[in-house]
Amino acid sequence: MTDHATDGVVLAIDIGGTKLAVGVVDANGHVLSSDRAPSSLGPEDDGEAVWERLHKLCETVLAGVGRPPLVGVGVGCGGPMLWPAGEVSPLNLQAWRGFPLRKRLRTAYPGLPVRVHNDAVALAVAEHWRGAGQDVDDMLGMVVSTGVGGGLVLGGRLVDGASGNAGHVGHIVVDPDGPPCPCGGRGCVEAIARGPGLAAWARELGWRADRSEAEATAKELADDARAGDKIALSAFERAGWALGVGIASAVALCDVRRVVVGGGVSQAGPLLFEPLERTLREYAKMAYTKAAQVGPATLNQDAGLVGAAALILAGDRYWSAD
Repeated sequence: MTDHATDGVVLAIDIGGTKLAVGVVDANGHVLSSDRAPSSLGPEDDGEAVWERLHKLCETVLAGVGRPPLVGVGVGCGGPMLWPAGEVSPLNLQAWRGFPLRKRLRTAYPGLPVRVHNDAVALAVAEHWRGAGQDVDDMLGMVVSTGVGGGLVLGGRLVDGASGNAGHVGHIVVDPDGPPCPCGGRGCVEAIARGPGLAAWARELGWRADRSEAEATAKELADDARAGDKIALSAFERAGWALGVGIASAVALCDVRRVVVGGGVSQAGPLLFEPLERTLREYAKMAYTKAAQVGPATLNQDAGLVGAAALILAGDRYWSAD
């Protein structure tokens, strides 16, 4: 695949439910410097306080590398958002509702292109540009964490859709009679496979019922599954099933050659990927769907920053809005 990245460095920003991450990323996708801060300090935090913390973090990171000339600012942020306007309302960041993030960054860094997209899209872009999908033109990238999101690359280019949500595999319905989903629907992949949903389902069956919610997270569930806990094992079997069914549907519709799965829940490794792969092969029976490969993301914690930078550095492939 030909690389069209612009020479220069980008101020890259990754905004999640619990953290603000900022980095300086070069044209090869290398994070030259980065730092983090909490996205929220509590209920007293308002939108301006979060913005000031983010802006200060940007300035600190830039100062740490001698304030190099920038070619742009790229951002991956939790949704929902108005795209491409970059007015963001992250579900897990209550202080920002309709916050004009793109406009504020344009004011803070005048004369530079500023591009804001969904954080799951940023992961998909990162893995296609510099990670596990860089040798294919057609790829679905997924994040399985607090929610389940995704991004879609077809013909070597990011597909946005009408509202920037193309590839949002988390809301494929895999069980019409399944549990309620945060989106308002029922039986979505996200309702079954997201981390909090996994833990809640296991607790209903008696797993760690005597512990606090802080001691009964998806990470603890994975630890107990590795130790042989039957309920914990069943929870990951169920999540892998939901992901496998959803991916089979996505592969049939979009004809991708690779599916890359990242996010905190994916760190469970074989506990998740083995039932996922088994279910996918049960449902993907046509020749072209059988050809699809599924594997873990490779860029780890840097993926959000790398993908945000790619919106600028490889914008001919990953940005179509302006």
